Amino acid sequence: MERHSISVTQLDGEAPRKNGGTPPADRRYSWPVVTPPSSITDELPAPGSPEEEARFQELYATLPQLWANLQGDGHIEQTVVVVPSMTLDPEELLKLKGLPHYEERLLFMLILLSLPKTQVVFVTSEPINPVIIDYYLQLLPGIPFSHARRRLHMFSTYDSSHKPLTAKILERPTLLRRIKNAIGHAENRHLTVFNVTELEKRLSVALDCPLLGPDPRHLHHGSKSGSRKLFREAGVHLPDGIEDIYTEEHLLESVLELCSRRPSMRKLVVKINEGFSGEGNAILNIEELQRSQPASRRKLAMQLLPTCRFQAPGMTWPSFLSKFCEMGGVVEEFIEGEGKTSPSVQIRITPQLESQLISTHDQILGGPDGQVFLGCRFPAEPSYRPQLHDAGRAIGQRLADAGVIGRLSVDYLAVPRGTGEWDMFAIEINLRKGGTTHPFRTLQFLTGGRYNADTGLFQTGSAGVPKYYVASDNLESQAYKGLLPEDLIDITTYTGLHYNSSTNTGAVFHMIGALSEYGKLGVTCVADSPDEAQALYDQTLETLDKALKSCDWIS
Repeated sequence: MERHSISVTQLDGEAPRKNGGTPPADRRYSWPVVTPPSSITDELPAPGSPEEEARFQELYATLPQLWANLQGDGHIEQTVVVVPSMTLDPEELLKLKGLPHYEERLLFMLILLSLPKTQVVFVTSEPINPVIIDYYLQLLPGIPFSHARRRLHMFSTYDSSHKPLTAKILERPTLLRRIKNAIGHAENRHLTVFNVTELEKRLSVALDCPLLGPDPRHLHHGSKSGSRKLFREAGVHLPDGIEDIYTEEHLLESVLELCSRRPSMRKLVVKINEGFSGEGNAILNIEELQRSQPASRRKLAMQLLPTCRFQAPGMTWPSFLSKFCEMGGVVEEFIEGEGKTSPSVQIRITPQLESQLISTHDQILGGPDGQVFLGCRFPAEPSYRPQLHDAGRAIGQRLADAGVIGRLSVDYLAVPRGTGEWDMFAIEINLRKGGTTHPFRTLQFLTGGRYNADTGLFQTGSAGVPKYYVASDNLESQAYKGLLPEDLIDITTYTGLHYNSSTNTGAVFHMIGALSEYGKLGVTCVADSPDEAQALYDQTLETLDKALKSCDWIS
């Protein structure tokens, strides 16, 4: 039995400043992939070999023509392979409650089956309840359920371990063969994933299917350090800070340097390069440090660092520091201000390297210091939407010039000046799908509408009616535990919450599989105004709570 360790290089190998140390050129985090002997895998080039790279680039080079082929009227034959693997740091992933069901967030892709010549191949770690699949298929506009169902091919690894789904697939040669058989010889085929690493590159070659996403060699742009460098190159405003830190000594020096540069600053944020959803962040109060005498600052800083307030529950300083030194990170100013918000802009860079603005959101944040992503409102506040657009264009163009392909988002902090204007600070680039991807794509697929970058509004098909939503991955209650997927569907049908395709309003749920075990699910509440979307979201919570006190909805 052969064991390959497939590494994920998230950094560009640039030597950090001062005492930061040079990160290993070939490792940020890795997963052993055990491949049983098989003629199927014997045909594949070795992981990381020149042959694998050449085949990946050969497939990747077909994407511009694929993109051109699919810009037709929706009646072009295509096969979309969906692998919703969250191929991220294992320790960071374990902080997500209901992690096994986060794969379900990409089930919105099933709405592609509304295109009558589209085949969807969907792979998950564990089989998804057929009731959940039916829930999505009945949302399809104008397509018979049976027609869509026979164009959907579901596969599972039957593996509930915390390894990335992509690794599980690569360990199963017969599953690879079955997926390849389902893809067939489709001319227009592509692989879509949650995020790209070397594992997804390997899977692209194994399936002989081009990967619609960034080449792994560009992934350093999506790290905290890489984001800050790209913001500077694009001329976009960002918080004062220092990046490319890989040792405790360099972290200490960086804190002292930033304190010296910003005497009025009261807090710092320490961020792990590959942390996500804000749970790789720690807040350091430096007011005492700023008041201290220069001679005593170094010793005091050493004492203060372990007092950081962590955004991830249960985190300790030794474990945070170990992960920080392993993956690298940044230290930057904690932006303060009355009325501060956290908007984001979403960008798509096509295989023809055209950068497009596709949406804006105001993020709903929580956690001890408002650093953890909980949900979003669409679209972002009108008063700073133009600034988001301008910055998004600059960042998107810079990434397109570098050859990056795929969907991404840029997170911001916005602080009001009191004159109707805003100070905007770029925080990070998420070079992957994220918490704003599935609600927006759900709205887009359901309504056939599109985002107007001139107005900053989403407008449905021919009617051009603006739509708004509030979405969350974190509807959570101990009282929800024990509710079955069938129960949720009965409740929404009985109470009228169910999405109405004639009015293009209502609630669309996701992560339904997490409901019974974890008491958690997600929702996108679509309406005709921001106030109506918020009211529908509030009504959804109230309806679920009331339904738990009665069984009238059981069919």
